[in-house]
Amino acid sequence: MKTQPISATKRGFTLMELMVAMAITTIIVTVLVSITSIALDTWNRSRAELRASRQAKSIIDTMSRDFESLVARRGNSNEWLSAVVDPDLEQLGERFKSENAARLVFFTAATDRYSGRIGTADDLGGDVSCVAYQLEYRDPVDPTAATKFKTFVLNRLLVDPDDTFKDLLGKSDSEKESSSLANIFAASRYAAELSKPENFVCENVFQFSLTFHVQVTDTSQTPPVMVDVPITIGPNNTAQSSESFTIQGTGLKTELNGGSFADEVKAGRITAVALSVTVISDFGIDQLRNRAFNSADDRSKFLAKNSYEYSKLVQIPSM
Repeated sequence: MKTQPISATKRGFTLMELMVAMAITTIIVTVLVSITSIALDTWNRSRAELRASRQAKSIIDTMSRDFESLVARRGNSNEWLSAVVDPDLEQLGERFKSENAARLVFFTAATDRYSGRIGTADDLGGDVSCVAYQLEYRDPVDPTAATKFKTFVLNRLLVDPDDTFKDLLGKSDSEKESSSLANIFAASRYAAELSKPENFVCENVFQFSLTFHVQVTDTSQTPPVMVDVPITIGPNNTAQSSESFTIQGTGLKTELNGGSFADEVKAGRITAVALSVTVISDFGIDQLRNRAFNSADDRSKFLAKNSYEYSKLVQIPSM
């Protein structure tokens, strides 16, 4: 029996050729995995930013409409707007506390009064409503539940004109601290309604800040000139900030922490308000529930990577 020689065209791969092929395949797979990982990370970040943007747009657009129809009257002792640093600020969060949040109550001619059914049988008349905003740390579905799904929730309550007239409008007295608009609202039945799930606007709002722009007269210059004084509602740890700001029938009331024109502000005029919210991604919120930060630098880096800040300047009707 004769053995036929194997022709060159039927020979298999040599060991060297297999090793080269495997090396090339490994490089290609590594590059593909790396590209896929980068693409997924980019997609996740884009998705988180898009969701945060929608959250911020929801609250900023709603609040802008309320401020654009702000109602305030001079020549009386009433309060028309109250913005104060949340007294429960240290309770907003668990391992990671909110850095700033305001409790806001004011009167406005909101167009969504009576659930938008203006001019129908549900419209009981009037156009001055009371609106309140508050940031809480709780389960957005069940406010009373002690679950692991707590997050920063911003709520808005609109009190219709008929109830506003009966219970809130004209009830405050700027001469009495106990009769301030903030205290009257807190003691009313509406304070509890504010936390109800149906008044939910958006979640993951880590920080909610207001900056009022007040036009005052600088008499130190000749001739006197009008200047803009921005006043941020927040803890007294930065210049030109205040823990409270109210619009009264007799003028403005605030206690500035540093800065200039503290006395002139009381007779000033609000020209605009800057709304600012910081929204944390869903992944970031999940990390905040379980993660401890070793330093303030680690905390800042985490916020920079997992949060998005949005702001808008809203012009206020002439007062």
